[in-house]
Amino acid sequence: MSFSTQNFPYKMFSASSVEAESLNEKMDAFNVKQVSFHGDAEVLKDYVFKENGNIIAGIRSCFYLGKCLAINVLFVDENYRDKGLGSLLLNKVENETKIMGAKLVHLDTFDFQAKDFYLKHGYEIFGVLEDCPPGHKRYYMKKVL
Repeated sequence: MSFSTQNFPYKMFSASSVEAESLNEKMDAFNVKQVSFHGDAEVLKDYVFKENGNIIAGIRSCFYLGKCLAINVLFVDENYRDKGLGSLLLNKVENETKIMGAKLVHLDTFDFQAKDFYLKHGYEIFGVLEDCPPGHKRYYMKKVL
């Protein structure tokens, strides 16, 4: 189904980075009204390991609405894998946010990324997208803390 804005009374524009960020703020404000929660809607939990000033591993995550942790990125440079850096980063954000009240962690990963790593750390698969991208699977995973 195609949708035309030709006769629509509003105009559509490409969003600037500031406008795109304002969408997040608007959604956060709406979400806070829907759940019984007081405090920061989101607390970023981002950490990196460096060697000689270069990032060799890192995690980007967000603790939100006082109960959930979303792992957005967990990356370890290929030359530093199997040394425990990913586990240290994952444990760091899980433990910090558990103290803050987190009850659930969720993330997504592709079949060519770290599905088995997360399974080893107690995550379970709750959804799979086939052919995303074509020929691969995208796994949606969670862990109850």
